[in-house]
Amino acid sequence: MRERHASSQYLHIASRHILIDCAEGTQLRLQELKISPMKLDTILISHLHGDHYYGLIGLINSMHLNGRTNPLKIYGPPELINILNLMLKASDTHLRYPLHFHALEPIDGQILDLDNHLRITSFRVKHRIPAWGFRFDEILGRKINKDFIAAFQPIHEDLQHIQAGGNFTTAAGEVLSNETITHLAHPSRSYAYCTDTAYFEALIDRVFGVNLLYHEATFGKDMVDFAEQTFHSTTVQAAEIALRAEVGKLLIGHFSSRYKNPEVLLDEAKTVFESTELALDDKKFLI
Repeated sequence: MRERHASSQYLHIASRHILIDCAEGTQLRLQELKISPMKLDTILISHLHGDHYYGLIGLINSMHLNGRTNPLKIYGPPELINILNLMLKASDTHLRYPLHFHALEPIDGQILDLDNHLRITSFRVKHRIPAWGFRFDEILGRKINKDFIAAFQPIHEDLQHIQAGGNFTTAAGEVLSNETITHLAHPSRSYAYCTDTAYFEALIDRVFGVNLLYHEATFGKDMVDFAEQTFHSTTVQAAEIALRAEVGKLLIGHFSSRYKNPEVLLDEAKTVFESTELALDDKKFLI
């Protein structure tokens, strides 16, 4: 539909800039939202249906033409690298920047990326072709409790050891665990992305407890049989996953073009899981 574009989401956490799926027209949407593709460090492609990756080669080439030199990591189905290499070869394009491709594997809970701020894991979803979902978990450093510092006056080397996760031994020989003398600045945040999937109970464990879950809801509840045939989900099925996974909030999207007003889909989902919102174009969510 003209007022609803195909799949792509942008995730910003700390110093990380991540694109999840890259439908046709994605780079134009980034420009309209004043988001520079040059900031991207990672692109995740869930599966090889066109409405999830047809914009990728154009985006890759535009960053090349704009002088990008920073490396770019791409995670996607194994066949994706052959498609990209063919397109680059056919146009005699030699990228100015390193492109590091990592093939997704059929392993649930595979850690794709891990740094000081974020852990990204992948898991299989249930679709007509191999497809993956992604989970993002914030990694927080711990802060040393002020009352501990006042009571024990640790030296600089002790503070460095504690900050690195170590325990502290008092002058009397008592060992104070790191967990008792430090604290998190705020609870760790998490997000999960599940698109193009039939109702799949295995997802409950994979997305359990996330603050925000995006789950496709292609059809209304009256089309459950057709959803099963096409390996998609209904509003109520997406809400059921959110409810059983005890997530904080549910976003539904990937609506069939037959629904001119997605509010009817929202109303259905909220009968099962009240904390549900529509994932509409240009909408921003703070996790």
